[in-house]
Amino acid sequence: MKIAIVTDSTAYLTKEETDKYNITVVPIPVIIDGREYNEGIDLTTTEFYDKLKNSQAFPSTSQPPIGEMIDLYNSLADKGYDTVISIHLASTISGFYNSLTQIAPSIDKIKVIPYDSKITVKLMGYMAIQASKMAALGRTPEQILTYLDGLRATIDELFVVDDLQNLVRGGRLSNASAFIGGILKIKPLLTFDDKSNEIVAFEKIRSRKKALKRVEELFAAAREKADYPLRALVINANDPKAGNEWAAKIHELYPDMKIEQSYFGPVIGTHLGDKALALAWLRDFDQDNL
Repeated sequence: MKIAIVTDSTAYLTKEETDKYNITVVPIPVIIDGREYNEGIDLTTTEFYDKLKNSQAFPSTSQPPIGEMIDLYNSLADKGYDTVISIHLASTISGFYNSLTQIAPSIDKIKVIPYDSKITVKLMGYMAIQASKMAALGRTPEQILTYLDGLRATIDELFVVDDLQNLVRGGRLSNASAFIGGILKIKPLLTFDDKSNEIVAFEKIRSRKKALKRVEELFAAAREKADYPLRALVINANDPKAGNEWAAKIHELYPDMKIEQSYFGPVIGTHLGDKALALAWLRDFDQDNL
């Protein structure tokens, strides 16, 4: 059995990672002022945030054409793969996964298994990397999916956004009405709800400094509760300086814990806006026996 791993551009994997682990990345389209760009192909993260500041209309995102996905899967079959595990951003923020589940049974040349990461960004990228490692070790699709389910269950994340405008206008915040009144005065904390997997705001905090401090408190509580070693991920939206400073502080608090950094690229930045920060964590998968 030969298993291919596919993910989308919101995994924000480096070229070195996709080459090393043989992961195929599908670009997600971003529309700015009527022009469509493919994330990571003809629109860099820096270019996106520059355009975001000057765009006349609110940017939006789309799905890769289904015909192109079918062609991709068939091309993997032509390369000798008999199965593809296609890992994509949360179905609660994009219809892409659901579209793939509809077409998968009609593809005859290769077995296509769409997988809802229930998250996005580098957290999803970690899933793709681990799946690729397992495929290289000869694990079955069932073993890989069971492992991904377990790893996915350990993921948690807290976002601090500059304001809610982008999420509200994009319709990606499920409880917007509870927070919209003070939208310009607060630094809301957001997360993916454990039950609905939707983005929800759950605390109103009056300053970014206090918001980051609150995230640190919630992370400390989660770390105490976890019965497995954690690793952390600091993510920034066009604010690497703030990301570096926060990662350094987290490292100072937990010098023995693995702490990495990543970024919110164009697709996710469309919804979170400029200067968002997040702290995410999950089981330290480097210690897993694959």
